[in-house]
Amino acid sequence: MPRKPRIEFEGAVYHVMCRGDHGEDVYRDEHDRHGFLECLAQVCMKTCWRVHAYVLLSNHYHLLVETPRANLVVGMHWLQGTYTGRYNRRHRLRGHLFQGRYKPLLIEPEQDDYFLQVATYIHLNPVRAGLAGPRKVALKEYPWSSYPAYLATERRRPAWLCVERVLAALALADTAAERSAYAAHMAERVRQALRRGDGDLARQWEAIRRGWCLGGEDFRTRMQRRLDKLLHGHLPDSYAGPAVEEHQQRTAEELLAAGLKAVGLSPDDLPDLPKTDPRKQAVAWWIRKHTTARNRWVSERLHMGHEVNVCQAVRRIEHATRGKLAGWKKAVVKTLKSKD
Repeated sequence: MPRKPRIEFEGAVYHVMCRGDHGEDVYRDEHDRHGFLECLAQVCMKTCWRVHAYVLLSNHYHLLVETPRANLVVGMHWLQGTYTGRYNRRHRLRGHLFQGRYKPLLIEPEQDDYFLQVATYIHLNPVRAGLAGPRKVALKEYPWSSYPAYLATERRRPAWLCVERVLAALALADTAAERSAYAAHMAERVRQALRRGDGDLARQWEAIRRGWCLGGEDFRTRMQRRLDKLLHGHLPDSYAGPAVEEHQQRTAEELLAAGLKAVGLSPDDLPDLPKTDPRKQAVAWWIRKHTTARNRWVSERLHMGHEVNVCQAVRRIEHATRGKLAGWKKAVVKTLKSKD
């Protein structure tokens, strides 16, 4: 089964989320929840992690975690493995507790605004789940979240919970008055979360739920380079996930541009050429050989008509040993062999 790539570096920050196997509960009672937080405290001690926000719901959890050392993978392996072992022993069970592998969203460490976005998303989870809100328990009373600790004094918080970065994003300090200002900020966010049609909030949440990297263009470019190095030399189907899809999309775009240049075409030439033009077929073969781009995407970009034309083109070029097809195949390979 393809696995998701894990980008690690010193000082990396992640939004980590994982659900129970088959969507089942991972906490049956308060004892389990306290047990998970105990495991979280222990992994922070072992790895020097800094947790900036967390929330536990019945069948999943969210963490906003900073890794001063490049050790997300080993830390998560210990956290989930240890909690699963303790949970299974307590409930006399065996097997997996969590669903597949956890999902990490890389967050730009240098920008406090992104800390605030993700922490707010995490702290509002009980509202979205219908467990807190105006007609439920107050958000600050939901006990399995870091939000109540944000409103408490430092000595009443877990030692591994850091509130400074999130508060700093609002130009707030860790004082009683400014913690009250943070509570007012969150009250407004609760109202926004309950109000339908809030486009800005919905877009922020979608980026957190669906993305693999949250930050400015420069940060995304740096993370894409790290991803390129991580994926280099691996088969296209060795990894999966949003990061790999974006990587494959970028690679396909680059190969398309380079392939057209290799056969002496420009994008403006494509609509006027036959759908089965041998130069189009050679470029289509090269893209499909080196990426997981879909036939429909290749067909649309090369103006090849129905996507079945791409399938046929790939077979023709793959087996071509003479004639025009073989000639254009050779031209593409010669020009782009450094990418092979």
